[in-house]
Amino acid sequence: MTTVQELSRKARDAISLGSASVDLVIARVVDQAFENQGLDGLDESQLKLDLRRSLVGLGALEELLGNPDIEEIWLNSPNEVFISISGRSQKVEIDLSYVEVRQLVERMLRESGRRLDRAEPFVDATLADGSRLHVVIPDVTKTNWAVNIRKFPTKVMNLEDLVRLGSISAGIKEYLKSEFHKGTNILVSGATQAGKTTLLCAILDLGAQTERLISVEETFEIRTNYIDSVALQARQANLEGVGEISLRRLVREALRMRPTRLVVGEVRQAEALDLLIALNSGIAGLCTIHANSALEAIEKLKLLPLLAGENIPAKFVEETVQRTIGLVVHCCMDPQGKRRVSEVIRNAAGSWEQVVL
Repeated sequence: MTTVQELSRKARDAISLGSASVDLVIARVVDQAFENQGLDGLDESQLKLDLRRSLVGLGALEELLGNPDIEEIWLNSPNEVFISISGRSQKVEIDLSYVEVRQLVERMLRESGRRLDRAEPFVDATLADGSRLHVVIPDVTKTNWAVNIRKFPTKVMNLEDLVRLGSISAGIKEYLKSEFHKGTNILVSGATQAGKTTLLCAILDLGAQTERLISVEETFEIRTNYIDSVALQARQANLEGVGEISLRRLVREALRMRPTRLVVGEVRQAEALDLLIALNSGIAGLCTIHANSALEAIEKLKLLPLLAGENIPAKFVEETVQRTIGLVVHCCMDPQGKRRVSEVIRNAAGSWEQVVL
């Protein structure tokens, strides 16, 4: 056991037995350790900081979360911690215990109101800094808790920023700007980590000063500079199995909130039907979808509404997609880890054609 882990355990025991503040307990525990254990080679201030992170912060993960270059952090086991920088993953030397991982997750979930137990072994939540937390526990995983923390940039990028980064061309920027202001419904597709949400937020920034935005998400991820916006998030059922609020319900509720623009953060299941119906009613919208190409994104959008029930005609869905979706922008990550728009297709009188810019 490391010095921090040992002192953290002692401090936690002291806190549970008395009413002293965390900082006072830490000071006492560290003072005693220096007196009794000969810790002369350690930095006392750093040790107190590490202890505080362990007790009320996010411990060893806090430094990783504070690093702006790190895009994602994940744990396969207590001593298997990985990070992603510029799309490339690497292992970091952090050795946690099973108990520490569990305590860190419980601390991260404390403010979210979301539960994680054998009856609900998956959880998605938003952390205080806006990062997205996803956790899976045994017996869905074999032995250890699997933890993913997806970080998001604090600054909302616009299309000009993406041009400077080389993610889109100046021609694509002007084309997206024109289509957005026309009210074209835009589908942003791509694989995981391809930059879909970043592009979606950059497109949305075009209407930040003039529109009312209602966004619907599984967990809060979309960041905008809108002066008039409401973000809605789905909710899990409680321990009694009631209280769930689905994305389908949120899409329907959003329509009662006078949106100028409706956004679904990621369409994955039957909520695709409600989205298509909403867009078919004249409200401009955007959404993201996982797909390997722009055309595959359209085909997937035709299939997902069928999950809403056996009485949904495939022909109705296909015709609605053709009437509502005007543009598909596909994102990818190249072998060098650079995120960019690889293709744009537009709806030309019911058929899809490549936009060359």
